[in-house]
Parts: sequence; structure tokens; C-alpha cells
Amino acid sequence: MIVDLRRDGNWALVVPTSMGVRITPSGGQPVHSSHAFTMQATSAETNVATIAASLGLPAKVLTCFVKDSPIARFIQSDLRSRNLACEGSEIPQGGPWGCRHQFNIADSGFGARGPHVWNDRAGEVGQSLRTKDFDLDKLFGQEGVQILHMSGLIAALSPETGEFCLALAREAKKHGTRISFDMNYRASFWKGRETELHGIFSQIAGLCDILVGNEEDFQLALGIEGPEQGGQDLGAKIDSFQRMIGRVRAAYPGARVFGTTLRQVVSANEHLWGSVLLAGDEWDVILPRAIPVLDRIGGGDAFVGGMLYGLLKGYDAAQCNRLGWASGALAVTLLTDYAIPADEGQLASIAGGNARVVR
Repeated sequence: MIVDLRRDGNWALVVPTSMGVRITPSGGQPVHSSHAFTMQATSAETNVATIAASLGLPAKVLTCFVKDSPIARFIQSDLRSRNLACEGSEIPQGGPWGCRHQFNIADSGFGARGPHVWNDRAGEVGQSLRTKDFDLDKLFGQEGVQILHMSGLIAALSPETGEFCLALAREAKKHGTRISFDMNYRASFWKGRETELHGIFSQIAGLCDILVGNEEDFQLALGIEGPEQGGQDLGAKIDSFQRMIGRVRAAYPGARVFGTTLRQVVSANEHLWGSVLLAGDEWDVILPRAIPVLDRIGGGDAFVGGMLYGLLKGYDAAQCNRLGWASGALAVTLLTDYAIPADEGQLASIAGGNARVVR
């Protein structure tokens, strides 16, 4: 087994998150010239958790909601439909200029026109997440959790959410829960807060068993020296990335699993998609190959979700990597930000390049 997991827990996976909605134009059209839109509930962390939940593992979301908000009810209903349990306090709106759920306004792009994303997070209710709103001893001690997964998006959302994520990680560690962290560095979140967030992210990473991130994440969030740049073929770039992970391991010796995706954009509707996973001392590399893309948002989250599902099932590095790769490849064929695989067989077919009809 790659990581030893608690076997007495009620929850396979728990994720803290700030929920919002995504508004997407119909028919693949750009935002600025569209009139018809579809709304969906979304967050990076629930994108991850949906893979395990849809494949039958118990998963729980820690969040908060705007009291009496129809958007909050929409989100709660959506999470239930994905088999995700939810725990969170209700925060009074405070009038029209009070708190609300974030809005993510994004199109899918088409061909030579890349996707365009506009985040509207002013007054986001998730900024108020606090440990006092949850019984962490009950969650991690009495109920039991196998893996706590967090992302840099929630850790960097506000000073309070950063401390919230760090407190969760410490409590999880105390009770034998494995900790996963997808750093998801975003320059707009870090601007003017570099010293503060580097300290928080480094402390969280120091408690982690599983670290996910690309070169930029490890360099900018954790201060790790990056891979050599310039004029390298794919093999050399992968080798360079592997050497960088060696430096990450030296800095954070408690982590045993490291993962990243490899993505090259040919057009909005065709990507070259690969992934790299280190589990213990075993590397597994899936070289990028062409995949069709309907909507690219959520592919990276689905990779993490598939990988964590594999770890929860006790699979080896190659199986975990392929489940992650296939989950990401599935997610980008869907208009939702998350993938709901029908079963493991569907993921195996995607990984094997078998798109024949299933009767």
C-alpha cells in the first residue's frame, strides 16, 4: 500500500471549500456576446471529491452558506446529487451589500479562441470559514477520516481560511488522517501577501503525505528551485521535473506521493494530456497524448480526484496515475467542472483509448 490509511473511519475523503456558482454561455459562445447562460455549483475541492463520491466512497464537504439564499439552496441540492455529505454554518447575508457565494463567469472557448474566465469573489461567504464552526475532534477522532484534501485556492482565500486549513491539517495529523494538498498557486490571490502565504503553505506542506502541483506551484508557493528552462524536448523536461521533485522531497520528507499533470494546448478543443506520479520510490509517467476537449475547466481537479480514489482503494502507482489521467480526460468532455464516472470500467476504457459504444 502506498500510504497507510485508517480503516475505522466513517469518511474516505473530507474537503474544506468555499462554494460558488459558475455561469457559462450556451453553445460554446463567448461571455461578452451571449444572452443564454447555464448555472452550475462549483469549487475546486468538490470537483476533486466528486470522483470518489460517485464511485461509492463516503465523502464530506466542510463549508459555509449564506442564510436563506436561493443560491445556497441550489448548491446544497447539487452537492446531494453528487453523493457529497455537507457540513457548514449559515451566515446572515447582512443586506444587499453583505456576503454572498462567489460567481465564476467563464466560457469554454472554441478552436483558436481560448476560454475566458472572470472571477467575481467580492464579499465571498467562504472567507469566514473558522475552526470554531466545526467539531474537529468529533470529525477526525470519533468519526474518522482517511484523507483530508485541501487546495491552495481555499488556503489563500483569506488570512482566516489559511489558518483554518492549517488547523485542519494539524488536527488531521493528530488522528492519523493522511493529508493531501494541491497547491493551485494563483498570482491574484498572492499579490501583496507573499510572505504570509509562503509561511502558511510551507507549514501545511510540512504536514502532508500527498503533494500535487506543477513547476510554478512548487517554485512560487514553496520556494523550491525549479527545473531547468529552455529548449528541452519532452523527455528532458520530465527528467528535469523529476529532479525538482527530489528537492521537494528533501524539503518536505514527510510526503510520500507527488503528482502533476502535463498539458499542452493545441487548440481549445484539443490538448495533449499526460501525468507524472511519484509514490514512495516508484515513478509512473504517462506521456502526453491528444484528447478532445469540450470544456477544459476541472481537468486538473479530476486528475487529483482519480489519483486519490486509487490511493483510497489501495492501488499501485501505475493504477493511481491512470485513474487520475482518465478522470481528467473525462472531465474535459463534460460541461460541468467535475466528472462523475459511471464506474471504474469507464475510466479504464478512457485510459485504454477505447471509445466504442457500450451496450
